[in-house]
Amino acid sequence: MSDELVVLVTAAASIAFFHTLLGPDHYLPFIAMSRSGEWSLRKTAFVTVLCGAGHVLSSVVLGFIGISFGFAVSGLEVVESFRGSLATWALIAFGLVYFIWGMKRALRSKPHIHTHAHGHGASHGHSHDHNKEHIHVHNSAGKKMTPWVLFIIFILGPCEPLIPILMYPAAKSSFLDLWLVTGIFAVITIMTMLGIVLISYFGINIIPTAKLERYTHAIAGAIISLSGISILLFGL
Repeated sequence: MSDELVVLVTAAASIAFFHTLLGPDHYLPFIAMSRSGEWSLRKTAFVTVLCGAGHVLSSVVLGFIGISFGFAVSGLEVVESFRGSLATWALIAFGLVYFIWGMKRALRSKPHIHTHAHGHGASHGHSHDHNKEHIHVHNSAGKKMTPWVLFIIFILGPCEPLIPILMYPAAKSSFLDLWLVTGIFAVITIMTMLGIVLISYFGINIIPTAKLERYTHAIAGAIISLSGISILLFGL
């Protein structure tokens, strides 16, 4: 392995790790949706890996197209920038819609007392909520759709450092070096996403959140939307 390739491989691993770690949009949506949707550990891991793979591979495909047809890096960066803006706004919109739905669900599930009067001045009351009556039918469809919405958003979202910093220098050496560098970048990115999500999965499950149970969907939507807003404001 040449000195240049060692530098590229090291750069690929370190950039992938810190780019993922410093980008809350890489893991907060999965942490939030796993909790609010009551996903199993297997489903949480599967959705995280699937979205991570789509996130990286979409940029890899674009990079290979650019390399094959000799497009300038600046041209590809314009495309990546557009994709990034589209994915960011999609993440914000999805979070806001989910937040609104979660708040409506929380308000419907607030228990209240129904009082029934009987003869001779007797009465009795019982606690009641409207959550199960009105929205239970939609829960199953929503749970199935949410992972695919995240997957589409992550396909749109580019891996900004991959093309200009890694793919073009690697392509100048050989296609074998190119595959090695992009493969390492992909693996480190996905494993970092998965590691953070799984650590959070176990950590959140040991925290008592009974009082917030009604608001888990609204909180999840707010977290997802805020992670998108943080990208807009801080370029994370």
